[in-house]
Amino acid sequence: MRNPLSQKIIGIKPSGIRKFFDLVAEMNDPEVISLGVGEPDFETPWHVRDEGIYSLERGRTFYTSNTGLMELREEISKHVSRDHHIDYSPKHEIIVTVGGSEAIDIAMRAMLDPGDEVIIPQPSYVSYLPCCVLADGVPVVINLKEENEFRLTAAELEAAITPKTKILVLPFPNNPTGAIMTREDLEPIAELCIRNDIYVITDEIYGALTYEQEHFSIASLPGMRDRTVLINGFSKAYAMTGWRLGYACAPRVIMEQMLKIHQFAIMCAPTTSQYAALEALRNGDADVQMMRESYNGRRRYLMRTLKELGIPCFEPFGAFYIFPNISELGLSSDDFATELLKAEKVAVVPGTAFGDCGEGFLRISYAYSLEQLEQAFVRIGRFVEKLRAEKK
Repeated sequence: MRNPLSQKIIGIKPSGIRKFFDLVAEMNDPEVISLGVGEPDFETPWHVRDEGIYSLERGRTFYTSNTGLMELREEISKHVSRDHHIDYSPKHEIIVTVGGSEAIDIAMRAMLDPGDEVIIPQPSYVSYLPCCVLADGVPVVINLKEENEFRLTAAELEAAITPKTKILVLPFPNNPTGAIMTREDLEPIAELCIRNDIYVITDEIYGALTYEQEHFSIASLPGMRDRTVLINGFSKAYAMTGWRLGYACAPRVIMEQMLKIHQFAIMCAPTTSQYAALEALRNGDADVQMMRESYNGRRRYLMRTLKELGIPCFEPFGAFYIFPNISELGLSSDDFATELLKAEKVAVVPGTAFGDCGEGFLRISYAYSLEQLEQAFVRIGRFVEKLRAEKK
């Protein structure tokens, strides 16, 4: 019988995060504390949920435009203009997608021809590399360094550029490291992109969750708007993960091709979710501020606790993750996470789930209550003491 499967799909590894989700599920133990999920512990704000419910009560169960509700695209345009001083046409340059992940996929498929190279800084979100491969692109990985606070440097980018380079992925604020890129960091990156005629996919899903300064988008730098696809969404900032709603802003010439893929594969994003997102953009600033302040308190607590435990960790200023270095404890990242779950019933994600250069690190989410974090770190501290005692 002929093999029914695509060799391209067979060659793509499953998500390294999923292994630990499955282990926790198999344990089915109420004592397990999971710090592995990149999902807000807040519920979607009531006024946003109410708008979704109201849209159903009003019978708004129809398809929207392929690009999304015009009212929502207008609000997205206002939002991006307010936050980043970039103007996008709601009619021609904005599309509402099923989460930010769909936007990443259709952007790559719309832009890549076979053999085009995509530079992907790692550690980073697990979808970039598979989406590149599925679009017949060639991923070129840059291994970011702890000593640079996991920021991409112009020197690293320049060394990776070849005549086949077409796209640079900018995954900041970063999952899993929490790293950010400032305007000063991005300016030389933009100069290299312009000089080498490279396009950028900037994933800014955590853009509202920065703690010492406001997020800065590379798309707002001179010459970058027309060579950038800006991706964002509602999952992280508004605690709307299950609503599955994101968006992309891009020049019309790119957006017209992204739309073709979206309309044939998806049709449109969920109508109920779009009405809820409209309410979130119009009246959700206070909700975002409240959640950001809570995350920041947890972030500071974890940095203090790691210091007390003697576990090195650069200070992250974005997203809701810390990325501590556990290399001196004598276990690989995967073994550490596996043994910690077995011994102390705490789930974290090994850094290698986000690229080979994540070896020696763990991703720990602080999208959990302070009480859960405190309980988890009592257990982690006990596990670390045991490992150190065994090394003596």
